[in-house]
Amino acid sequence: MSTNRFTAWSCAGLAFAALTAAAQETLPTLSNLSERVAILEQQLARAEQASASSPPPVITAGPEGFALTSHDKAFQLKMRGYVQTDSRFFLDDDAGKSTDAFVVRRVRPIWEGKLYRDFDYRIMPDFGGGSAVLQDAYLGYTASPAFKLRAGKYRPPLGLENLQSSTDLMAVERGLPLNLVPVRDVGLQLYGDLLDGSLSYAAGVFNGVPDGASGDGDSNDAKDAVGRLLATPFRTTDVAALKGLTVGIAASAGDQDGTPTSTGLSSFKTVGQQTFFSYRSSTNADDATRADGNRVRVSPQALYYYRSLGLLAEYVRSEQDVTRGPATTSLANEAWQIAAAWVLTGESASYKGVTPDHPFAPAEGHWGAFELTARYGELTVDDAAFPELADISKSARAVQAWGVGLNWYLNRNLKAVVDYDVSTFDGGAPTGDRPDEQALFTRLQVAF
Repeated sequence: MSTNRFTAWSCAGLAFAALTAAAQETLPTLSNLSERVAILEQQLARAEQASASSPPPVITAGPEGFALTSHDKAFQLKMRGYVQTDSRFFLDDDAGKSTDAFVVRRVRPIWEGKLYRDFDYRIMPDFGGGSAVLQDAYLGYTASPAFKLRAGKYRPPLGLENLQSSTDLMAVERGLPLNLVPVRDVGLQLYGDLLDGSLSYAAGVFNGVPDGASGDGDSNDAKDAVGRLLATPFRTTDVAALKGLTVGIAASAGDQDGTPTSTGLSSFKTVGQQTFFSYRSSTNADDATRADGNRVRVSPQALYYYRSLGLLAEYVRSEQDVTRGPATTSLANEAWQIAAAWVLTGESASYKGVTPDHPFAPAEGHWGAFELTARYGELTVDDAAFPELADISKSARAVQAWGVGLNWYLNRNLKAVVDYDVSTFDGGAPTGDRPDEQALFTRLQVAF
């Protein structure tokens, strides 16, 4: 055999030996395979155990909306919302001051729920009228029924009807006292229920917004302190006719310093959402009317529900220091209302609306629930506002409003409303009193 052939065979043998040795090192032995199988079985067992200890979340859907809830109920996401489509027709409006119209009054998707069991949250924008506004955005903490915290933007605890959900109102629009209370503000609040729910309290610090207004920020360092006490003294008694009586008092105190461009003062509106009073305005900074000093509000209020009867009463007095030029005047504006409801079909009336005993189903002879409503209210502007701070030929010094309505609850989610409201005025026109406002309202509402 030649030397070259011998060398080639020798190299091939060495290469084969090296490959065989490498293969023996990399290929698992039977023992190694058994160990790996055992490890995989342990991992699978642990995964199955973890899955068994953490069941999948619960998904629910119904009249109260849609919810995704962890099995231990420590985490929850609720998706709710409502849409209100209204019509407004002003009768005997020969001067054409008010416009008949169909309006999408509110479009409000709602996201709310729980985090780690004790924390809650809520986010609610509004797309009504074709614009986007953030109405609610807050985080809460519940240590116990008697001790709860809330921080963010929401309704301060002052007005009674203002704190009622828009879906549960007796009428299409809230009454005149809404003009004198803070609608929504940003702040921190402590609240809770005591004595088995017979006493409720709320106390908070807020940025401070003008009467009848909402706000997302602040223009000065001063803040408003707001508090309310509500008592249901007969809640735990055996006297059925007294269990539904609730009485309360709410108040706020703060300082409002307006500027010529942001006066800190609001116009007042009728039930038909038409402006009937506004302060004098001016492009001259020295002649502008603005808030300038202490603002104190107080509001006694009461609710009563017994079987098919519901009553709501509230009074609001708002005192505000107002400046125009070198003079400062303390004004005290007042508003009150009494509203009543009677459920014609026999269901129970409540602050949270009516749930029909027999939802709308014509084939079965069921038509839902019907509720008859009536309301009377007044708002009076302090006489000291005239003539320096407001023009009596353009702004009325007082308005009296009454109205009647019919609510049709087809089921817990669908509601139809028709209201007739009349407002009369003292002043507000160049030749005397502003003409009466006669308004016919309707509403179609879906809420879930």
